[in-house]
Amino acid sequence: MNIKKYRHEIEFILLIVILLWIWYAGRSMRLDSDIIISSLRAFPLIYSSVIYVLLYVVVSFLIFFSKDVFWLTGALFFGPGYSTFLICIAEAINAYILFYLARRFGRKFVENKVSEKYRYLDEKLGRINFAWLFIFRAAPLIPYRFMDLAAGLTRIKFARYMLAVIIGSPLKMFWVQSVLYGVGKNILTNPMAIIGYFQENRILMYFSLIYVVLVIMVVLKISSRD
Repeated sequence: MNIKKYRHEIEFILLIVILLWIWYAGRSMRLDSDIIISSLRAFPLIYSSVIYVLLYVVVSFLIFFSKDVFWLTGALFFGPGYSTFLICIAEAINAYILFYLARRFGRKFVENKVSEKYRYLDEKLGRINFAWLFIFRAAPLIPYRFMDLAAGLTRIKFARYMLAVIIGSPLKMFWVQSVLYGVGKNILTNPMAIIGYFQENRILMYFSLIYVVLVIMVVLKISSRD
């Protein structure tokens, strides 16, 4: 077997195996915001901030959907503004790792194997301007993990994507953290509480509708052939 001939296929399979292993390894891990908060209280603010960022990066890498717990923990412990700052630092680190993981192990496979139809889409994504990347990152609809991996698999330039991460993420995260801070742990026991919060804070609700419209515009732009 000529390993060099199938190098990119092997690397892509390795990427899939790594992601599946991470998902499997993290299944047994259980997170509780109260336990995390009580642990953070044992440290001064500067140390608790560093611990929070490190935990966010490591645990969210192992457990696909653990970010919700860290978002709630951050909002309750640090408040909406400071937790947004810390989360954006952690998300920038995550974006760097996942982008280059996908770029290193999956990009060549995509270049060699995709059909002409998807190659056109790949080229178009590579030319997408910063404004659209910014909207993708700022909109509270697409999970960051999938966005980071997808960007690494396409022609999107790293510097342009990271700039969108740095500038766009705070808008989404401050929106999320403000809602979590306002609703509190009621969001876990009574999801309907968020509706009442939006009724009392209509500006946030209007921003949510604007985000949906902007994302639809992005999807239509990417799917168009102009």
